Amino acid sequence: MAAAEPAFPPAPLEYSRKEQRGWYFYDWANSAFASTVVTLFLGPYLTELAKAGADANGNIHPLGMSIDARSLWSYLVSLSVLLQVICLPIIGAIGDTSNNKKGMMALLAYIGSFATAALFFVQGTGYMWGALLFITANTAFGASIVIYNSFLPEIASPEDRDAVSSKGWGIGYLGGGLLLALNLVLYLKAKSFGITEGMAVRISLSSAGIWWAVFTIIPLMTLRNRPPQHQLEPGQNVLTAGFQQFARTLRDMMKYPQTLTFLLAYLIYNDAIQTVITLSAQFGSDELKISMADLTLAILMVQFVAFVGAMIFNYVAKGIGAKPSVMVALVIWIGVLVSIYFSVHSTRGFFILCAVVAIVLGGSQALSRSLFSLMIPKGREGEYFGLYEISDKGTSWLCPLLFGLALDYTKSYRTAILSLIIFFVMGLIILAKVNVRRAAIEAGNEAP
Repeated sequence: MAAAEPAFPPAPLEYSRKEQRGWYFYDWANSAFASTVVTLFLGPYLTELAKAGADANGNIHPLGMSIDARSLWSYLVSLSVLLQVICLPIIGAIGDTSNNKKGMMALLAYIGSFATAALFFVQGTGYMWGALLFITANTAFGASIVIYNSFLPEIASPEDRDAVSSKGWGIGYLGGGLLLALNLVLYLKAKSFGITEGMAVRISLSSAGIWWAVFTIIPLMTLRNRPPQHQLEPGQNVLTAGFQQFARTLRDMMKYPQTLTFLLAYLIYNDAIQTVITLSAQFGSDELKISMADLTLAILMVQFVAFVGAMIFNYVAKGIGAKPSVMVALVIWIGVLVSIYFSVHSTRGFFILCAVVAIVLGGSQALSRSLFSLMIPKGREGEYFGLYEISDKGTSWLCPLLFGLALDYTKSYRTAILSLIIFFVMGLIILAKVNVRRAAIEAGNEAP
């Protein structure tokens, strides 16, 4: 009897395990920025600098506006991502027409890493200097990941993408966690090293930039450029072609309704995920009065448990499918927000909640990335991942804006956090409508 046909054709020879392993290391490199800077140290640190420069009412006045000093961080995150909304899709389109995507990723990575390293010099009441460096670093961070993600369809066959994406996320959490562990030692032993806690925080922030720069060398050595499917016309340059190609993509997007539905769902629910991650340290520090040492331990725990969670959800996806696995994760996220509002009042409760978050964090994000890669028309990976990256690692804008407004008006962290539930519910409802097989066929790819 003839053997059953495999779900996917055998992987072509150009899918190199060496290239995949090198690709993983950009997750390892840039996750230090996400964990040490965005998730843990910079939010509370800039909030303290803003408070030090605030008036008697606790307000600061950047660019002539009057805002609660505690809202600065959420507004900064939102502003940096608004810039990404403009820049990232264009960056992706340029990448799709470029013969040197790897060079683009390098340039963006080093702009971001050098801006991060310069955070060492932010102190006193210099929150505006810190704000400028963060906006630069976060914008470059998101742009570099657009190019990085666009390599995924080139280095992994459709049946391998859940596993490759999950390994990348998992290794990223290990890398971010390792640097965070080293920074925890520095922070806890600051006095024995003869430095202040503030200096320890500044060194930690700068170390993320150095880590990012050094380990970016590995993917740059192993990834290879491929000829773009969109060739330049006579007289065109890469920048002009990128803008023109993105304009064509906007016109053609309606041809892929399932892809658009998934993208809408992802942008909504992952915006909420990133907001919880980004603002968790500020909530723990300012609302629960958790020490920086305990906050660091909690975020460190998340990094290593998230690695396990990414691997667990990879196996869950093999059993029930990637889309149902993401939907299960979103239900758990909704439960997390309800728990924050009603029952998290202590350091112990914060740690328990962080452990739950860690289990679903890597899985929901890694599987979303691999799902989306199946729905992208060939040759347009950069453009579509440019749209996707508007809400990826540490990058969100609608929810931080809502959070900042809610905090400004209610003066309650819990009410501000509870308001994010609507994004998880909306994302879950829209995701349920996505037909992954039809999306792949519409995009001209192998159907899962």
